[in-house]
Amino acid sequence: MAGQDPALSTSHPFYDVARHGILQVAGDDRFGRRVVTFSCCRMPPSHELDHQRLLEYLKYTLDQYVENDYTIVYFHYGLNSRNKPSLGWLQSAYKEFDRKYRLHFLNMKNACIVLPPTAPPSLQPSASLHKFGKKVIYFNYLSELHEHLKYDQLVIPPEVLRYDEKLQSLHEGRTPPPTKTPPPRPPLPTQQFGVSLQYLKDKNQGELIPPVLRFTVTYLREKGLRTEGLFRRSASAQTVREIQRLYNQGKPVNFDDYGDIHIPAVILKTFLRELPQPLLTFQAYEQILGITCVESSLRVTRCRQILRSLPDHNYVVLCYLMGFLHAVSRESIFNKMNSSNLACVFGLNLIWPSQGVSSLSALVPLNMFTELLIEYYEKIFSTPEAPGERGLAPWEQGSRAAPLQEAVPRTQATGLTKPTLPPSPLMAARRRL
Repeated sequence: MAGQDPALSTSHPFYDVARHGILQVAGDDRFGRRVVTFSCCRMPPSHELDHQRLLEYLKYTLDQYVENDYTIVYFHYGLNSRNKPSLGWLQSAYKEFDRKYRLHFLNMKNACIVLPPTAPPSLQPSASLHKFGKKVIYFNYLSELHEHLKYDQLVIPPEVLRYDEKLQSLHEGRTPPPTKTPPPRPPLPTQQFGVSLQYLKDKNQGELIPPVLRFTVTYLREKGLRTEGLFRRSASAQTVREIQRLYNQGKPVNFDDYGDIHIPAVILKTFLRELPQPLLTFQAYEQILGITCVESSLRVTRCRQILRSLPDHNYVVLCYLMGFLHAVSRESIFNKMNSSNLACVFGLNLIWPSQGVSSLSALVPLNMFTELLIEYYEKIFSTPEAPGERGLAPWEQGSRAAPLQEAVPRTQATGLTKPTLPPSPLMAARRRL
């Protein structure tokens, strides 16, 4: 991984933070002081980084040099709304530094801050930190560091180098070089959000149903089926990020502690939306868009055909999720969430194009397809019965001959059993396509 010390071991006390390479010890300056760099571009999205742990890691790093002078180089490029700490965190971080660190910051001979020309005013020295502010040197270009540091010893992220080259090109009137996407950082072994179904399966002893999906569905089945507006309400972004951090760090989450049934509902949607590839896969996108062109009486059959092209793992997870949403829709007299309402909420969380975003015209077929999966769940996820429907190929028969029956023992391994869903007389009249 770019920026990570090759000698860094998973046994490092701050491996979960150190693996990102945000902090680096980068040789000495021209006065022999140790140089520590802080690179904002290496900070992952807030829900993937515990900022309190980052603060502890910073103190852990500075403890090694706190008795001597040192220089901090702060690369501001890459800080954005997705990864920046809150103002409250910055205030609490300053208060948390004990007198040893505060005095040393004020006695520090130098602090170099490399900023783009549009650096926010909040990073300028404030009156309350006037003594510290007098020791800060601001630079617009990396070349200005040569006067103060041993430049060749600095650990400068490639993203910062490219941005500096772009600024220099613009300053000199040249066409800036094309940007390159940095290589992705490896996820934590306990990562739950933003990783593939295969990764989750491999890290969870072959369990097909991802833990976040299983926990949220179980909780909502037990306590939320009759909650009005389920999946329609939002939740505090800070709370959602906190829960994502807990899951990603392999820590337990007790939704009872939050006192809001809509929080696990939001977490479920967030998990689906952050999958690297949608649950219905990129390959099925164009097929799904064509559902409106299919005669209404044949749409269920067409849904079954499209689903048979899914990878086995995706199919099992989709079957599990649709079984739950079908149960939610059957309580619509209480929760006001029928299959159509649920489809409007989940359509774009189950499928999106590989490039760009779904157009407004795509919403109708995407929502229609999702509504069919929920409304006709028992028929779509059962063995083929229609005379003209293509039967399962021999290689499929072992894994998909009876997906509904198969889904129960597979989820029992995770502590779940899908309750039997008796036919609903209220829905019988709608069983005509």
